Amino acid sequence: MTQLETISVDGVVLAYLARQQAPPTATRYLTPDDCNLQVGHVVYAGGTDIPRHMHLHVERHLDTTAEVLLVQQGRCEVDIFGPDRQLVTTRELRVGDMLVAVAGGHGFRVLEDTVLLEVKQGPYPGGAEKERF
Repeated sequence: MTQLETISVDGVVLAYLARQQAPPTATRYLTPDDCNLQVGHVVYAGGTDIPRHMHLHVERHLDTTAEVLLVQQGRCEVDIFGPDRQLVTTRELRVGDMLVAVAGGHGFRVLEDTVLLEVKQGPYPGGAEKERF
């Protein structure tokens, strides 16, 4: 089972970190139900049909951009910052590790050639959603 590390400061969840492990045997969402980005493993047995479906319109109000970063190749360090732009922690990420960034800030130091798969909420406003510090 994938263990999820919650990184927070002063009661504010900044990110979740899931380390690479063996594939799960049952469906399990890693992020809590109230997280603004739902991330989990969905497991199906061979021969299973997933019924066709559409996702219905649900109005949501988001005030920040959450993102998922999955290390596909290489190694890097991520610095996690609180809403006050102060460093909270640093973690090394390796192949298969996944960071779900939901608040605060973050920055990376690439330790070797690295490929990150990034998934974030859109539409993309051309950088207007980002403040560098």
